Amino acid sequence: MGDTSLMEILQEKDLLEPLFKESKSSDLTETLEILTEVARTDSGRSNLASKQILPVVLRLCKSIPYPKGKDYLALALKLLRNLCAGEVVNQSCFIWSDGVDIVSNVLRSVGFGPNPDFGIVRAGLQVLANVSLAGQEHQQAIWQRLFPDGFLMLAKVRSRETFDPLCMIIYVCCDGNPGMFSELCGDQGLPTVAEIVRTASAVGFGQDWFKLIISRICLEDVYFPQIFSTLYSADGVEGIGESGDSFTAARAYLLRIVSDILNERLEEVEFTVPAEFAVCVFGIFMRSASLNDPFARGDSALPTGSTATDVLGYSLTILRDLCARDGRYGLEEGRADVVDTLLSNGLLQLLLGLLGDLEPPAIISKALKQVENQEASTSSSHKPCPYKGFRRDLVAVIANCVYRRKHAQDEIRERNGILLLLQQCVTDENNPFLREWGIWCVRNLLEGNEENKLAVAELELQGTVDMPELSRIGLRVEVDPKTRRPKLVNT
Repeated sequence: MGDTSLMEILQEKDLLEPLFKESKSSDLTETLEILTEVARTDSGRSNLASKQILPVVLRLCKSIPYPKGKDYLALALKLLRNLCAGEVVNQSCFIWSDGVDIVSNVLRSVGFGPNPDFGIVRAGLQVLANVSLAGQEHQQAIWQRLFPDGFLMLAKVRSRETFDPLCMIIYVCCDGNPGMFSELCGDQGLPTVAEIVRTASAVGFGQDWFKLIISRICLEDVYFPQIFSTLYSADGVEGIGESGDSFTAARAYLLRIVSDILNERLEEVEFTVPAEFAVCVFGIFMRSASLNDPFARGDSALPTGSTATDVLGYSLTILRDLCARDGRYGLEEGRADVVDTLLSNGLLQLLLGLLGDLEPPAIISKALKQVENQEASTSSSHKPCPYKGFRRDLVAVIANCVYRRKHAQDEIRERNGILLLLQQCVTDENNPFLREWGIWCVRNLLEGNEENKLAVAELELQGTVDMPELSRIGLRVEVDPKTRRPKLVNT
């Protein structure tokens, strides 16, 4: 990479002298590397700011043609990135010197073709990311230049190394200017969000900026239904997903990320989720359950690699954690009860139906097979679990729903679900922790509910169910000497 060839391609011949002078080198490659190293420290950045080096580097970036001078361009962008790392003088000088336009033009020239230069795109985005940290003026300048078309095209670059800084820019800009989240999730911005999810689904992510965006717009705000709806097709082309449904891989991935975020934030007392989000997820779960009828046996845990199964599973785990949050922290004044909203939409009826349709846990199946002709009468009418843990997740949602909610406890009894839930208090190799969730469910089902305790006591006294698990949670059956009726008492 000789400087003679560089002088032939530069549009401005006199701009190198300040760089050579400051680096005490006459070789541009060496010069850029020296100044980049100097700019790694606060004092170095401050000194270079006083020498007005940043405008010179911007002119150099503008002058170098691509692809002929791509190696020099990459070095110049890395120098810009370091110059703008926390140095407010350079960050402001970047805006005044039309740096956003210059870097944006570089990104368009190298990143929007069929073979983008990932290294240069990453360096350019890192420059803008560092500038965005300087405040609203800088964020607005970047947003006005790149939203919506620039962000959309950059979001389509399927590369993890460019994805993280892009998400950082978008999140920092929106976080400093809340109205930008509305723009991002409006008609112009939704295609960008969709491409961000598709890129994450395809290449993954290394930093948490993507999750911060998804958490903000899907869980803290009300935009999840619009985003999920926008992901109806693969790679932006109208179509349908596997098996004739509209559950694309990007939709399954979005649910997976939302499920992870929700689980991570369970302990945050002030974190609240809109009831509209819960209703939307429940609708997705209902539809996925109908599309998975009959269930195909699944031998792996989530994610399974099957789009339809992953949508089913992750929507169910989201419901589990939503119900756990409302039960644990109660309600703020004026906020809808998410669990009661779900119950009024038929959540328990659906869950009990799905649980009752499943083939019994292995330990119960073995017992049933010892009964004459029982195997033949049950094997054909019951469904397998579509993934490892499906039965456990069904029981977990029910357990969280009935926690200190008498009307939910009563509904279980009225739908003849008590015996079914008692049968889940067993170990099952295909459903890790099923026994623990089953015991927790029975505990919640009986707490403060004398009618349910009586129903369980009658079942045990009749020999319908053998429940050593009851003793593990401090209960036993006794016959009332006055009424001669069985009852559960604390031990």
